[in-house]
Amino acid sequence: MSEKETLQQVIRGYRKVIEQRYQYDAIQAKYELPEGFDEERVQVFRDYFLEYMYPPPEQREELDAAFERLDDYIKQPEKLLRIVLDSSRLLFKYGRHLPKILIAGMKALKSFRSASRFEHKLVQSAMELELEAPYGVEEINTLLASLSRRDIEQFIKNNETLFDTLHDRKLVQKVIEIVQYLVAAMQKRPNIYSTEEIKALELGYNLIKEGDALFDQLSKENQQRIFEFVVQIEKDTLEQVFSKQ
Repeated sequence: MSEKETLQQVIRGYRKVIEQRYQYDAIQAKYELPEGFDEERVQVFRDYFLEYMYPPPEQREELDAAFERLDDYIKQPEKLLRIVLDSSRLLFKYGRHLPKILIAGMKALKSFRSASRFEHKLVQSAMELELEAPYGVEEINTLLASLSRRDIEQFIKNNETLFDTLHDRKLVQKVIEIVQYLVAAMQKRPNIYSTEEIKALELGYNLIKEGDALFDQLSKENQQRIFEFVVQIEKDTLEQVFSKQ
C-alpha cells in the first residue's frame, strides 16, 4: 500500500476514534459532565473536530494545498501584518495591540496544521509496523502507542493553544475581525495575492469563526468548565493509550 493510500486509511481510522471518543453515552458514563455539555453540545464539538480538524480524505487535497500556503503566514505573520497596517480603522481601534492579536490568531491556526502533521506521524508508524488496513479504533490506538509520549503531549498542547484562543471571548472576536479584513484586502489585490493564498486565509477565517461557535451562548463559567473538560478527555485518552503498552 502506498503512502498516500496509508494516509487515507489513517484519516478514516482516526475519524472513527474521534467519533467514539465523543459519544455522549460513553462520556456521561465516565465523567461528571459540566452544566451545558449535553448531548447536543457534545455532538457540536464532535462535528467540529470531524469537519474542520479531521475531515475525510475526499476533502483533503484542496485543504492540504491551502494549509501549505497558510504555513507561510503562520511562520511569518509579519507578511500579514504589513497588510493590516494599511487599515487606519484597525490601527485606531487596536493600536499597539494589533500585532499581538494577529500573532495569537496565527498560533491558533498552527493548532490546525499540527493535526495534519500528527496524521503523517501515524502514517510513518503504520508503514514501519507494516500494519494492514483498514484501521479501526484498535489499530489506530496501536499506532498512537508506537509514537513517543512527547509527540502526543505536544499535539495535545497545540490543541490547548487553539482552545485557549477560542475560550478568550474578547480575543477571538478581535482575531475574527482582523482575519476577515485580511481576506477582503487580499481579494481586492488579485494581481498581488494568488487564489491559493486567499483561499488559505479564508480557510483560517472559517476555522476560527466556526470554533468560536463552540463556546457561543454559554456563560463564562460554563465556557471555562467545558474548555477544561475537553482538555481532560484528550489527556485521559493519552494515559489510556500508553497504559496498554
